[in-house]
Amino acid sequence: MNRDMVGLVVLAALWGGSFLFMRVAVPELGALPLIALRLTLASLVLLPLLLLRGGLPLWRQHWLRIAVVGVFLSALPFCLIAWASHSLPAGVASVLNATTPLMTALWAIPLAGERMRLSRAAGLLLGLAGVLVLMLGRGAAFDVQSLLPVLAMLGATACYGWSGHMARRWLPGLPPLVTATGSLCSGALLLAPLALLNLPAQAPSPMVWGAVLALAVGCTSLAYLIYYRLIDRLGATRASSVTYLVPVFGVLWGALFLHEQVGLLMLLGGLLILGGVLLLGWRPRS
Repeated sequence: MNRDMVGLVVLAALWGGSFLFMRVAVPELGALPLIALRLTLASLVLLPLLLLRGGLPLWRQHWLRIAVVGVFLSALPFCLIAWASHSLPAGVASVLNATTPLMTALWAIPLAGERMRLSRAAGLLLGLAGVLVLMLGRGAAFDVQSLLPVLAMLGATACYGWSGHMARRWLPGLPPLVTATGSLCSGALLLAPLALLNLPAQAPSPMVWGAVLALAVGCTSLAYLIYYRLIDRLGATRASSVTYLVPVFGVLWGALFLHEQVGLLMLLGGLLILGGVLLLGWRPRS
């Protein structure tokens, strides 16, 4: 296994672990304080690197668009995922997170003028079937209490899909480190006052603080740096193949450390979602 493949596996393990750490930390901290800490600590790690590479002038030049994209790229989806993690198992949340390419394809119709090809429609329907199977696997009764966490996860992936298109439209050619650092800092500043109004009544346990640190430094800062290195070496398309590995690690970490059950319907739902993602990327030969 070469260094790039090792990088893809490590990145998938880190991003898959983020669902584990949120599942551990959110019951004591709450979604808003947890994500505010995640963004703040991750910003403090990336900001010195941005300054060393001279990216501050570019950030100042495009600060407003970076901030808007950052809200939908980090602050809002992270909060939705953290809130959903309070009731969803880490493995289920990681599999639902794999619907990001499905949402990106949906947004491409109004934002990029792409047509609804047969393969794309089939991929979207397959992904939707996977979400429904996942809910059945959790014993969901399709009531409001069961639907809301799932809808929150789908809202988060919809944010990812929209922000991906808008970043390409608003910030073409901007170094990824500038976009990432600026969006994380903007999100941290936005969430700081909201987090202060929702502080937990009791001090979190040491295990929760460890989860916050791992989430911010490992699953955010380090993961971004690995991802950018892979983009430079492999290109954006091949680097994005990490999407297929993240649910594997999300389910694995949840089963190993939280003793979450991995049922047949959960595996089937995950396969349907990943199959839908593969269909979205399929192109017929000329």
